Order: sequence, then structure tokens, then C-alpha cells
Amino acid sequence: MTGKPLFALVDCNNFYVSCERVFDPSLRHRPVVVLSNNDGCAVSRSQEAKDLGIKMGAPWFDIRHMERSHGLVARSSNYALYGLLSNRVMSILRDMAPGQEIYSIDESFLNMSGIADPVALGREMRTRVLQWTHIPVCVGIASTKTRAKLANHIAKKSKKSQGVFNLEQLTPEQEARLLSKIDVGNVWGVGRRISDRLSRMGILTVHDLMRCDPEVMRQHFSIVL
Repeated sequence: MTGKPLFALVDCNNFYVSCERVFDPSLRHRPVVVLSNNDGCAVSRSQEAKDLGIKMGAPWFDIRHMERSHGLVARSSNYALYGLLSNRVMSILRDMAPGQEIYSIDESFLNMSGIADPVALGREMRTRVLQWTHIPVCVGIASTKTRAKLANHIAKKSKKSQGVFNLEQLTPEQEARLLSKIDVGNVWGVGRRISDRLSRMGILTVHDLMRCDPEVMRQHFSIVL
């Protein structure tokens, strides 16, 4: 047990597509996009669709040809369905940790402080949510919410993590090596515009950003960064 703060970010994978797959299992392992209200652009993509190079917000008329060429499937958004499944996921998670902060329809921060084996609990969360809702999730664990967001990114990208990653388990040297491979744009709150400015300053990776002088950053950016 420890008195140090610890947070988990549980994020549903490709949430709108995952919801569509719950009620239409034939969509599994196929490239799928969910379109915005007016069917104008892609607002959720399966991993198979991402592998085809389809970007978030891609206009439907630009990718529609992939229906024939790559078997792409499009679904109109159904926010009532997504809200129902979100409530189920969040309810399950609420009962598994001392505290919860719902961040968005598919993301929830959980207080993991004092948990003896947070990775084991993260794996249990992942298993239970999948069994009870058929929604896959990944779990990122770290000492702050920003670091937990980053840990969640690693959990999604690293097959070795099996969907759960605790950033605090790394030695400083291991963390430095890992974060030096991750683009600074993956930091929570660093959008494309800020990322471009950081790049011009020679700050290309998360590790580069961590090494910056906070006072210098405050002179160029907001206090949030």
C-alpha cells in the first residue's frame, strides 16, 4: 500500500465503432467508420480503417470509394446507443475503484491510490468491461492525470502491455528511453498548433518536453502547458 497519488485512465477503444459491433458482430475484423450527424465525416474508426490510412474527420465523399475497393463499412452515428453503453461501462468502473471522474463519453479517470497491485486491477477492469458490455478498453496508470493519459496511449500501442500499462513501474532510465520515442503531440492538451511551435523550438518528443525549463515554457505558452 502507498500514500502516493495514483490515477488510471480507462479509455474505450474506437468507442462508437465498438458500440456498433456490439449489436452487429459481423462488423468485427472489418474496416468500419462511424459518420457524423449528417454523414459528413468519420468520427470513429476501427483499427482496420485506421490501417487503411483513414484519418479522423475524413470526409465521407473522400473515402467512399473504399466500400468497393477495401470493403469499408460506414454507419450513421447513434448517440442514444452510445450513451447507453457508456453508462454501463462507467457504472462497472465506478464499482471497482475508490473514486471516479468521468472525463468524456468513453474516458474515465479512476483513483488508484492505495491499490496494492494496480496493474492486476487494471486487467480485471478490462476483462470485466469486455465480458459485461463487449466494449474493449485500455488502462493507463500513472501518478498524474496527464501521465495517465500518456500511459493509456502506450497501453494502446504496445502489444506487450496487453492493454494495461503502469508508467510508474519504469526506472527513470527506462522512462526516458520510452518517452524519447513518443511524439510530443501525444501529450494531453498539446494540439497540432502547439506541437508545430514546439517542433520549431527543437522539442520533438515527450522526453524533450519533460526536460524543458518550466519558466521558459511559461514565457512562450500558457501555464497549462
